Amino acid sequence: MERQENLDPRRKRLIFRSDHRGMREMDLILGPFARTHIAGLTGEELDHYESLLEIPDADLFHWITGEKPVPEAFLTPLLTKVLAFGRGRSVIR
Repeated sequence: MERQENLDPRRKRLIFRSDHRGMREMDLILGPFARTHIAGLTGEELDHYESLLEIPDADLFHWITGEKPVPEAFLTPLLTKVLAFGRGRSVIR
């Protein structure tokens, strides 16, 4: 994991947005995900992650908990990585 001060402005902004969601549970999932993975994401993955941050928290949370299936249009390799990360977090147990 790269130190946050060494990251470019876009990655720093995405970490900030991940840590400051409208739903505390999503702060606790997306914040750590971003801090762990953001430095290694490609430009295309960053685009996907930015799009993912536009999805309402309640929808993302339901997808992560498995309460609702992920719509096919949103199922990308990056979202699969976020789902696996989120399902491993104690916040949703």
